[in-house]
Amino acid sequence: MQKQWKRISIVLATAWVATLVAGVMMSLPQGANNDAYADQQIRGRAATQSLNTAQDISSVFRTVADVMRPSVVSISTKTDVAARVQRLPPSIRRQLPPGFEQYFRDGRGRQNAQPQQQGQGSGVIVREDGYILTNNHVVEGADIVSVELSDGVTIDADVVGTDPETDLAVLKIEHEGLQAVPFGDSDAIQVGDWVLAIGSPFGLDQTVTAGIISGKNRVQGIVDGGHGFEDFLQTDAAINPGNSGGPLVNLRGELIGINTAILSRSGASAGIGFAIPVGLARPVLMSIIENGEVRRGFLGAQVADVTPEVVEEFGLKVNKGALIRGVLAGQPAANANLQPGDVILETDGRPVTTSSRLVNYIASRPPGESVQMKVNRNGKIMNVTVNLQERTDQAMAMFGAGTAWGAELEPVTPRSAERYGYTDLEQGLIVTSVSDEGIAADAGMQVGDVIEAAANRPVNSVAQLTQLLAEAQRQQVPLQVVVRRGNTRMLLVIR
Repeated sequence: MQKQWKRISIVLATAWVATLVAGVMMSLPQGANNDAYADQQIRGRAATQSLNTAQDISSVFRTVADVMRPSVVSISTKTDVAARVQRLPPSIRRQLPPGFEQYFRDGRGRQNAQPQQQGQGSGVIVREDGYILTNNHVVEGADIVSVELSDGVTIDADVVGTDPETDLAVLKIEHEGLQAVPFGDSDAIQVGDWVLAIGSPFGLDQTVTAGIISGKNRVQGIVDGGHGFEDFLQTDAAINPGNSGGPLVNLRGELIGINTAILSRSGASAGIGFAIPVGLARPVLMSIIENGEVRRGFLGAQVADVTPEVVEEFGLKVNKGALIRGVLAGQPAANANLQPGDVILETDGRPVTTSSRLVNYIASRPPGESVQMKVNRNGKIMNVTVNLQERTDQAMAMFGAGTAWGAELEPVTPRSAERYGYTDLEQGLIVTSVSDEGIAADAGMQVGDVIEAAANRPVNSVAQLTQLLAEAQRQQVPLQVVVRRGNTRMLLVIR
């Protein structure tokens, strides 16, 4: 009986509390009740909408990852150090340091056990007939390159061609049923847009990371020793060792970049990654497929960024574009009547915001192609057609050639080195003529001499050599110059 009364008491107490709550609610103004209910409904709808949006984004990520999977490959490389040493001439082998004997065959013709250098990276299938795009640094120096497809099949790959100046390489495999990635528009993508990076970081195949485009048109000075073509997309999608050469794609599953580098103190992802935009990579890809090498357009002009200082110095009427500081006689820019002081605003309808973007665009055009330019000359707009020639070592050497110290000098190129009987020159200035009077004559320089260094710095242009002499004279110290003549190097002192 006591337990029954206890249950009844609980029921009555609950009813009493409910009555009090109902009374309080009824005593509130009708508007307050409606507002509270409406606010609750709004919050509920907002939460549902946010959840649906997140689920939609997740669904897009999942779809893109699934679609891209067959187009992304893992790349493994091996460098046979032993084979390379074996190919060296005996006279060179005898000069190698102690310890290299392990790379030679023993007296019975058997080869000693040799180490192999191994590397790993990623790549993306860009044509169904087996062409793969990756980074040059992934396959550089490799003797054996193999590709692992998404289904686990491993195939030996041929290196069709490489381009150190953009850090790109093209591979070719023979296999049926390949799925190529569609190309997107890296110019159209904007800062803040979602992207996915796919590859094999640390050997983990088909790893997908998400992020946004953090920046565009980044120039880091990391490609080809700082002399390459750069116009990076920056992303915070995680990129780690092994991601190099893999695709950066938009939410439509289109290729917009090739993951290439990171900025990090630890060597792992720190949220700052760089990808070569497909707008820069695609012309390289097509040139390598068609020619086995990259053929680039040549303008024949020295250009610079338009900065506030440059605007003030030259009295320019514009504050952006690429300033022409000099033109080479008889070359495309001069033939099109472009002049120092002109500012290039557009090329083929594309805005020119920096000098590097102009250089990259010209280099992406094939020799012989015509480029339409919008030019500002002293405040007046002109439309100019430039017929490009081919960018070669000889063409680029014209920028560094000239007269100094009473001598005609030109930068070392494979052709100029061969002309004067050198087979192992990589840099320097070759003396092509010497006048009767001047520093060169007083120092005893001869035609065919190579000025390799001055003030302990490598020399590659006449302007650089002239600047070093002026600096020494300003400090009132002699200038030490290293000159090569045949197989002999001499130290000259210029006072």
